[in-house]
Amino acid sequence: MSLSLQLQNYRLTTAEILYRLPDHPELLQTYLWQDLDIAPKFPVLQKFLDFWDRELEGKLHSVRVASTTIIKPAEWRSPTLLTLQ
Repeated sequence: MSLSLQLQNYRLTTAEILYRLPDHPELLQTYLWQDLDIAPKFPVLQKFLDFWDRELEGKLHSVRVASTTIIKPAEWRSPTLLTLQ
């Protein structure tokens, strides 16, 4: 993953895409997509979904999106002490 994109506020974005099978539209199939994108508009994902709508036969049913930053401030936690008896 590109460090320069991460420094420009891109986040790791995962989309669960449900779509209808072309030959059996009553059935749904899942496709997982993952890339760096910018929340909350997600232009990279939107470009992919536009391509899907235009070029692929499986009609989109729904898209669920999760996004998180990869570069974060360091977290420090006090170590847990175990008492052995």
